[in-house]
Amino acid sequence: MNTLLRLRRSLIALALSAVSAVAALPALAAQPLTIGLIPAEDSQAMIESSRQVLDSLQQQLGMPVKPFVATDYNGVIEALRSKKLDVAYLGPFSYVLANQVADVEAFAVAVTKKTGQSSYKSVIIARKESGIAKTADLKGRSFAFVDPTSASGHLFPKSGLLQAGYDPETFFGRVIFSGSHDASILAVANKKVDAAAVADRILASAIAKGQVKQDELEIVWSSNPIPESPMVWRKDLDPALKAKIAKALANVKDLPWGDQGVLNGFQPTTDAAYNVVRDTAKVLKLDLRSMK
Repeated sequence: MNTLLRLRRSLIALALSAVSAVAALPALAAQPLTIGLIPAEDSQAMIESSRQVLDSLQQQLGMPVKPFVATDYNGVIEALRSKKLDVAYLGPFSYVLANQVADVEAFAVAVTKKTGQSSYKSVIIARKESGIAKTADLKGRSFAFVDPTSASGHLFPKSGLLQAGYDPETFFGRVIFSGSHDASILAVANKKVDAAAVADRILASAIAKGQVKQDELEIVWSSNPIPESPMVWRKDLDPALKAKIAKALANVKDLPWGDQGVLNGFQPTTDAAYNVVRDTAKVLKLDLRSMK
């Protein structure tokens, strides 16, 4: 009888140990945090360029972090809407759409060591000897935009021109899309076009690299600050998890982040910071769903 009693007690103790062991398992065995990344032509390259940041988040959060790259922005937004993603990194215009249809909100924005800022500007540049000193002087001149979907290289300057009373469709003598900010800067410097719209940070980089000379160029127009691409989360995420994610991103420093360079953390942002993007979309009557 004593033997049976001891056996029962041993089995109970073993069962309790098993329960305790399961409870003590590290949080890494929990449901993964899924993060959507801005689409690129090569999804694997996109994941690899973000790997160090993702690894840092996984280590800090104590849970698996699983990246996801769709074929376009709408794929990331749909994944957020259907709750297949918890967090995503979106462009300013794609965020405005996601906020409308997927019940998400911006909460953080990258700050890089290079600029120390979470926003940038679109500027229109011309050669100093061109006689172009103000927006009105661009009438009838040749002009370079970057790409139809580029925020600082097309959408914001186009909106600025329209608000100033100039229709880009008829205002310029000739318009081209150069394909890149660097190409537009060089097109102005090499007299291929009279003026161009580019991002101020890329212009500063071209000057620093000696690709163009600052004293040969004139900034004839500048936009309001454009917020950087935000990190967004689903509004229904657990508040405690949100706090952990925000803290972990703030701590991500000295690591590369795509084409933005080395990070100096992510600082808090709000949905209201993207009202300037909403205003621009309204002026241009943009169909945000058609943007890739």
